[in-house]
Amino acid sequence: MGAFQCNCSIFGDETTREAMVIDPGDELEQILEVIERHGLRVTSIVITHCHIDHIGGAAKLRARTGAPVHMNAGDLEQAAWLDRQAEWAGLPTPEMPQVDVAVRDGDRIALAGESLQVLHTPGHTRGSICLLASWDSKVFAGDTLFRDSIGRTDFPGGDGRQILLSIREKLLAQVDALVVAPGHGPLTTIGREREHNYFLRGL
Repeated sequence: MGAFQCNCSIFGDETTREAMVIDPGDELEQILEVIERHGLRVTSIVITHCHIDHIGGAAKLRARTGAPVHMNAGDLEQAAWLDRQAEWAGLPTPEMPQVDVAVRDGDRIALAGESLQVLHTPGHTRGSICLLASWDSKVFAGDTLFRDSIGRTDFPGGDGRQILLSIREKLLAQVDALVVAPGHGPLTTIGREREHNYFLRGL
């Protein structure tokens, strides 16, 4: 989605048609078209971190669907400089959505009789989270872990030591077969990144 090509994930259940939208950064009409095409009903909107490319469409999606927005409170301070983020990116300032649920490490977000576990993974931002769907062998990693890379830590709230600690304790603790859906770029697996990701050597 958008100028920074953020991966917006729509995770839906084929039986109940309930759906979770993760990181609706932009292009709201395209997101809604996918939701409508599959006959889905959005029951939750999850923001992995409060950067403009991940949160830009969340307020409008909340208004259109009525679904609650989930985000870690550690990133609420990032909301105070969305206008600066927009200025740096040369984009209009998006509306900051109301955060209905301030999720914490270990919380679970329900979806169609199952739930996704919140993993607090600070480093890219203070409030960065990943979402673990162990029952479906997936983790939605936001900008914490990418194929062959990790999230940058030179923005306000970033911490290079902390992101490596988060990855070691929360992501590399998972099974190698776990599919990683990152905030940008292609899918990968924990095992592939454990073996090939330069930034994870020694972890």
